[in-house]
Amino acid sequence: MVRITIVRSLALEIKKKFSKSEANKILDLLYTLEESPSKGKTVGNVGGVIIRELKYKGFRFYFVTDGFVLNCMKEKELIDLLMHFVRMSDKRKQQKVIDEIKEVLRNIGPSGFV
Repeated sequence: MVRITIVRSLALEIKKKFSKSEANKILDLLYTLEESPSKGKTVGNVGGVIIRELKYKGFRFYFVTDGFVLNCMKEKELIDLLMHFVRMSDKRKQQKVIDEIKEVLRNIGPSGFV
């Protein structure tokens, strides 16, 4: 079973930036990864942890997951895979946000996102 978690600060940022109905659409989009965990584009890899993004209009939503489990298991065999949404950006700040995520992963690890 794939488990999706969204960092509280990201959820608040989504609710603040978008209308209520659009924020609900975005959250539903993020939770669609439970059915299709290979969705999204890989944008980085730090120590076996993959950084991926989902796009919604002009925004990108970044999540981290265990690369070994995602690459080696088939969709039906995914057990206890955790996908942790951590950040959001627009196209202009995309590389800066990816670099910040990589820095946190290098220094603290996946537990650095609260």
